[in-house]
Amino acid sequence: MELTLHVPDDLAARLGTTGTDLSRRALEAWALDEFRGGHLTAAELRRLLGFETRWELDAFLKAHSVFEEYTLEDLARDRSDLKDLGL
Repeated sequence: MELTLHVPDDLAARLGTTGTDLSRRALEAWALDEFRGGHLTAAELRRLLGFETRWELDAFLKAHSVFEEYTLEDLARDRSDLKDLGL
């Protein structure tokens, strides 16, 4: 699906964006809002934004102050997995 937005030239110039930059920024803002709202999973967000790795998505989320929940149960599971690996 393709979406077209009309942004007046003077506003685009004031925002210091080119057409491509503005399109990417709009996509990222919309996708991030949908992710925060629980409408997209991390895997779907990564696919939508074209990130090849989970690490790229992590960096993007951190740059936008979005941190995934990490519970005590997650920590216990990670510690157990590391112990099983001998680490």
